[in-house]
Amino acid sequence: MSASRKLRTTITYLEMAHPPSQPAPPDPPNLRIERASGITVAFYRYLYNEVGGPWLWYERRLMDDFALAALLHSPATEVHVAYANGVPAGFFELDRRNPTDIDLAYFGLLPDFIGKGLGHWFLRRAVDAAWAYRPRLVTVNTNSFDHPRALANYQRTGFVVVRRIEHSFDDPRLKGLI
Repeated sequence: MSASRKLRTTITYLEMAHPPSQPAPPDPPNLRIERASGITVAFYRYLYNEVGGPWLWYERRLMDDFALAALLHSPATEVHVAYANGVPAGFFELDRRNPTDIDLAYFGLLPDFIGKGLGHWFLRRAVDAAWAYRPRLVTVNTNSFDHPRALANYQRTGFVVVRRIEHSFDDPRLKGLI
């Protein structure tokens, strides 16, 4: 870990203007995805922390339970959970506050399920869920602290890079957030 309290990252913003033209990959055996209607804050925090911890996700850790519950229970927020043999394997979150542009706000797998060939399948299910609302665009962003294959997976699924910015932030590990 750097002695500096600031970390630098490159944030890459991506868009998809049309649904994927290729058929979706088949569902792997013993995997299913469920929309988590009425998700509890505790379960969401478990998913967020387990999926995002290795990649230094910290923004939702800054939210108190009341604010997070209000966001999660908004009709414009959808959380979908992947289960492998009944065990949570990952989640994605759609932000539908802008009805013409749906943002894939969070997407990822729990560490035990990374490297098993599930990333593209799960991302495609997230993209298909977003396109079911017939938006103008589906958006997502990633940064240089995310999984090394995240950007390539987004591009393979049909997202196109629209801009990159440099950003610095306080190291969440030094603040005890991770």
